[in-house]
Amino acid sequence: MASDAPVAQTACDTLVKLHGNAPPENADVIVALGGDGFMLKTLHEAVDLALPVYGMNRGTVGFLMNEYHEDGLLARLEAAEEEIINPLSMTAMDRDGAVHKALAINEVSLLRAGPQAARLKISVDGRQRLAELVCDGALVSTPAGSTAYNYSAHGPILPIGSDVLALTAIAAFRPRRWQGALLPSGAKVRFDVLEADKRPVMADADSISCPDIQWVEIQTEPSIRHKILFDPGHGLEERLISEQFT
Repeated sequence: MASDAPVAQTACDTLVKLHGNAPPENADVIVALGGDGFMLKTLHEAVDLALPVYGMNRGTVGFLMNEYHEDGLLARLEAAEEEIINPLSMTAMDRDGAVHKALAINEVSLLRAGPQAARLKISVDGRQRLAELVCDGALVSTPAGSTAYNYSAHGPILPIGSDVLALTAIAAFRPRRWQGALLPSGAKVRFDVLEADKRPVMADADSISCPDIQWVEIQTEPSIRHKILFDPGHGLEERLISEQFT
């Protein structure tokens, strides 16, 4: 499978000529050609098939991808190491009362959708933890997604086996120095949007967006297991450690 980028389509044509192809329902493994965004899309689409996904980078960053090589693909697949990732589930209610659900492998983020800063109340496992966060937004990240938007927002990089989530503020104005929190992976995080009519907020789960939200609940979904394949010595744990020394 390949993204629409010309370089990914060319790679796909080359590999299909070498190895053939099959529909996902008849496959043992999916080889995804593209960038991290395409990898996330492929993982979401493959979850019901319970298939592992081996990515090769034909995009930009490629944090979730292996290096692209035309030769030796079958041997690389046989030697690949599997990482299991549990996504986040997002449940959000908008101002019209409609409830939206989505899954996120990287993070669920809340972002102001107007000229004024958002005002958010944060609760964890039913207990209010922050009565008011005035900010451009906030996010909850998995360890696998901690080097993406979370890291850009100055959140911590989480080891892949740490069983924690990162709750990170985006451009916090009040409390000005509040950077966020580390939470157990089983925690349920709830954001209530204060003054939602005056200060609109959108929620985003791996690019699935919900506008004009009133509240959002986020928690790990342990029943869903995404399988990612990496070349030996280049798995997520090594990548997350290496990222902290670059």
